[in-house]
Amino acid sequence: MVLRTRDLIRNLLQLSLLGVLVGVACWPFNMLDRWQDQLLNLLPAFSGEEWTPVALALACSPLVVVPVLLLLQRGIWSRGAGSGIPQTMTSIEHPVQASALLGWAPSLQRLALWGIASLALLPIGREGPVVQVGASAAHFLRKRFPNWFYGLGQAELLAVAGGAGLAGGFDTPLLGVVFVVEEFISAFSSTLIWPAMVVSGMAASFSNLAGQPMFALGTVGVEPMELAQVLWALPVGLLGGLVGAVFARLLLAGTRRGVGLARRYPLRLGLGVGAFLSLFLLVSGGTGGGDGELLMGRLLFGSSNGVELPHGLWTDLLTLIFRIIGPVLALSTGIPGGLIDPSFTFGAAMGQVIADLAGLPQLFLALGMVAGLSGATQLPVMSVLFGIRLAGDQQLLPGLLVACVLAAYVSRQFVTKPIYHALHSLTTTSP
Repeated sequence: MVLRTRDLIRNLLQLSLLGVLVGVACWPFNMLDRWQDQLLNLLPAFSGEEWTPVALALACSPLVVVPVLLLLQRGIWSRGAGSGIPQTMTSIEHPVQASALLGWAPSLQRLALWGIASLALLPIGREGPVVQVGASAAHFLRKRFPNWFYGLGQAELLAVAGGAGLAGGFDTPLLGVVFVVEEFISAFSSTLIWPAMVVSGMAASFSNLAGQPMFALGTVGVEPMELAQVLWALPVGLLGGLVGAVFARLLLAGTRRGVGLARRYPLRLGLGVGAFLSLFLLVSGGTGGGDGELLMGRLLFGSSNGVELPHGLWTDLLTLIFRIIGPVLALSTGIPGGLIDPSFTFGAAMGQVIADLAGLPQLFLALGMVAGLSGATQLPVMSVLFGIRLAGDQQLLPGLLVACVLAAYVSRQFVTKPIYHALHSLTTTSP
């Protein structure tokens, strides 16, 4: 009994150390994300001021930065291209490739590429890079201490640490655990879930200490209205599934062509994509750029420092279009990033459009966010947890559950393979 207790304590300490290391590795991503919000606040939609030379330079930065990123991806930083999740999936399925895909070089290159893209206000998320860097931390420890993490094989360890990357990147420990089960392993096992809870909990704790808020967007103040929630969740879930499927199909089609074109014509493609992304920023005043968290916070809770977002049915429809097309253009070229924040954001924009017609803005925004994410990823449980964690209102749980399940089901009718697995297949079959 003493020996077993000693082994348990040793294993817990090892898993806790891994969680801390993942949290430390996620800190630069969270810091850069906050810097991006500070830059977005200089643009007219968020500042309430007219265009200034600095704001114009920021809005035009994609025109310069995207070609540079594509040239770097084809050259000295080629190992850092791509989201990071397909590379993690490949390492889980084929551990022999982990050293090439999860080493320090691709991790640092991906951080640099994503950081440049983020500060240029490209409309991309960060779950791809943080998942990859989490798995990289586990790979680093396993190589140096092969006898650590008793009971976890290489694939399970990488999956647990990859999920912990989400926990560290978004201060969402349960999200990291669910991502391991729902996306990486597709099986519920106590031998896997318990270590995932420890590692994700420690990673999220460090993320919180480094300044990542518990509820990133705030707390939604909506009355329970359980029956009304469920009734409204039906059309919102249906629309979220359709819009999410459109986004997923566009991203898959764009990636099939974009990655190859980026290798052959990085300058021309970069200038074209950068021009569109700059145009979106200029036309929208800033709401068409960045990962979307600042936009969602303003949509949910109104003005900040007395500044109201541009509002109206046609303005909100335009924002919805920009928030679908912009991430597709950026991510399909192989620029590192994620689609959780973009999906959450176009879901919020969709909810705002519905609210323009039917009222109840906060309810439709909350339902729309999770429906958009679930429709894009076909991961309903993860979408519910992410929605509650960002917006902090568990009273909306009945409506969120219905909207997410319906959105995932509708999306599956049009996109037969979930987006992360489909992107993984494209990555492993591309030349």
